[in-house]
Amino acid sequence: MQEDLLEMIVPENQGKMRLDLFLCAHLPSVTRAKIKNLIDEGKVQINNKPTKAGHLVRPGEVVSIIFPQVRQTTLEPEDIPLNIIFEDEHLLIVNKQPGMVVHPAYGNMKGTLVNALLAHCNTLSDVSGATRPGLVHRLDKDTSGLLVIAKDDVTHVGLSRQLSAHKMDREYRAIVWWHLKEKQGRIEASLARSPKDRTRMIIDPDGKPAVTHYQVLEELALTSYLKLNLETGRTHQIRVHMASLGHPVLSDQIYGGRGKQLAGMNSERTKLITRILKEFPRQMLHAKSLAFIHPITKQLLNFDSEIPQDMQQCLEILRSSNV
Repeated sequence: MQEDLLEMIVPENQGKMRLDLFLCAHLPSVTRAKIKNLIDEGKVQINNKPTKAGHLVRPGEVVSIIFPQVRQTTLEPEDIPLNIIFEDEHLLIVNKQPGMVVHPAYGNMKGTLVNALLAHCNTLSDVSGATRPGLVHRLDKDTSGLLVIAKDDVTHVGLSRQLSAHKMDREYRAIVWWHLKEKQGRIEASLARSPKDRTRMIIDPDGKPAVTHYQVLEELALTSYLKLNLETGRTHQIRVHMASLGHPVLSDQIYGGRGKQLAGMNSERTKLITRILKEFPRQMLHAKSLAFIHPITKQLLNFDSEIPQDMQQCLEILRSSNV
């Protein structure tokens, strides 16, 4: 079985901390259960010697972690076409189409991006668990755009650490409701799951920190076309942040981007928006570009994608309207 090695040097300013807690803090993408299993199986060493979870790390120590590379067997590979714009032996970049669920879950065990990846790749990283092999980050079902997929655990950890340190650049495009008073800005509002509906996220001071940067590219009929950059990557972050400003993403069914906005419109505006919502039922949000340092080759990689056809058509209709 092929194995991958990751080495870390304990920082000089590191205080006393158990090895398992140190690894959880420095490898946020790796589950605690996986870290425990790696230590128990002798896959974690300190200065090339086997160790235990309770070892107190010391500055300068070399922590070596061996990640076995395992082919996923619990999910069904499916021969589903993928739009792959880059691939090497460590990772690949996929331009996900709207409507595709990213990973299997209750009610969606087939037809997902992961099922397609399993048919395409001999190996995928195991860091995120059995139902999410290879997934470093995710996109909602109805959000299109670029995703980076890790083929091995060392690559996955390297990419995840860039995400956690805000060193992975992710740029989005969105059509949102109305014209924004401030043409560019920074939204900082912590997010948490709604206690009333676990499928929704809400702004909660006690939630996880979330920061979104936006810039108005174009003002359209009743809407605005935005460029957005993520400083953090929380679930539904852009959608919740924009809705909190009173500018939900157009056609967003969960966060007020559909019929709710029709109240008080005259007949001409109602006709236009009714057409838009009918022809473009998914939220108008696209992950356009992605840039990061390749964890293995250390090269800067920068990827860009075209705005999908449905968003382009929506923009054309809005640009041509004078309501």
